[in-house]
Amino acid sequence: MKTLVEFIQEQQAHIPNATGEFSRLMNDIGIAAKYVNREVNKAGLADILGFEGHQNVQGEDQVKLDVFANSHFINALEHGAQCCAMASEENEELITFENSYSNRGKYVVAIDPIDGSSNVDVNVPIGTIFSIYRRKSESGPGTIIDLLQPGSQMVAAGYVMYGSSTIMVYSAGQGVNAFTYEPSLGMFLLSHTNLRYPKDGTIYSINEANYIYFSEGVKRYIKYCQEDDKSTNRPYMTRYIGSLVSDFHRNLIRGGIFIYPGTKKNPNGKLRLLYECNPMAYMAEQAGGMATDGMRRILDLQPESLHQRTPIFIGSRNMVSKASEFIENFG
Repeated sequence: MKTLVEFIQEQQAHIPNATGEFSRLMNDIGIAAKYVNREVNKAGLADILGFEGHQNVQGEDQVKLDVFANSHFINALEHGAQCCAMASEENEELITFENSYSNRGKYVVAIDPIDGSSNVDVNVPIGTIFSIYRRKSESGPGTIIDLLQPGSQMVAAGYVMYGSSTIMVYSAGQGVNAFTYEPSLGMFLLSHTNLRYPKDGTIYSINEANYIYFSEGVKRYIKYCQEDDKSTNRPYMTRYIGSLVSDFHRNLIRGGIFIYPGTKKNPNGKLRLLYECNPMAYMAEQAGGMATDGMRRILDLQPESLHQRTPIFIGSRNMVSKASEFIENFG
C-alpha cells in the first residue's frame, strides 16, 4: 500500500528543482486532519458537539468542532514552517506567522477547517477544504496579496471528508487522487487513482427550499432536470446533503451537478470563493469536470477580499454547460 507521503514524494521526483517543501506542507495538513478525525469519531462521547457560543466573521454560529479544527490547522501550518500565511473561513483577518522559518515559507494556504459543521450533531459527513498558492511577496510574513490570487494560480487543492471512512482527495495539477485513512496504522493510504467525472450524470444537488428566490434561469434548469426524457436519462435524482464536500464527492464518483446560485436574498450566493469554490473548481477541472458562477469560469475570478462569495455550478461537464445555457437564455 502506498502512503500519502510516499505518493507525494514520487510525484515530486518528476518536478525539476523540487525541494520537498510542498511535500512537508501536505504532510502538515494531513497531521492536522488526523486530529480532527479523532475528535469527529468521538463526537457524542467527547465534549465536541454543540455550539461554542460565538459567531465567526461570516455571522454564523460556531460549533465547538469549528474552533477545535481551526486551531489545529493553524498550529500545524505555523510549526511546519512551509507556509508564511494562511486565511481561514473562521478568522476575519489574514493569519501571519512571525517566526523566522515561516517567513521564508514559499506557500500560503486558504482553508475551511470544517465544511458542513451544522451536520456534526446528526452524524452526517463533514469535511475540510484547502487550497495552496505560491506566495507573491518575496520575504517576511505573508500579505493579503499572496492570498488574493485567481484560482488558476493554485498549486494544489484538496479536501478531507470525515464519513463512513475518512478520505483525503487532492490534486497538484496531475489529476485527482484519493487516500483513505487507516486508523490502526495512522496513515492515509492510496485508494483511488485518477478520479474522473463522468461527462454526464443523473444527480442534481441544490437546496430547493430556496426555489422562490432563484432566478428564472435556475428555475427552468431545475424543471429541465425533472422532465421525463429517456434519451437523456431524465428525470434526474435530487440528492442534497448540505455539506459541500459530501455533495461534491458523491457527484465526482457518480456524475452530477452541485448548484448554489445567487438568490434574491443573497445575489452573490453563500459559498466563499477563496475557501470553498476555488479549491473545488480546481479539483473539478483536474477530474474533467467544470465549474462556473453561471457564466464565468470560477478559476478566472479575481478575488477582491478574503471572504468574497460567489454563486457556483460545478460537476459533470455536460450538466454544467446545460445549466449555463439556461442562465444565458433566461437570466
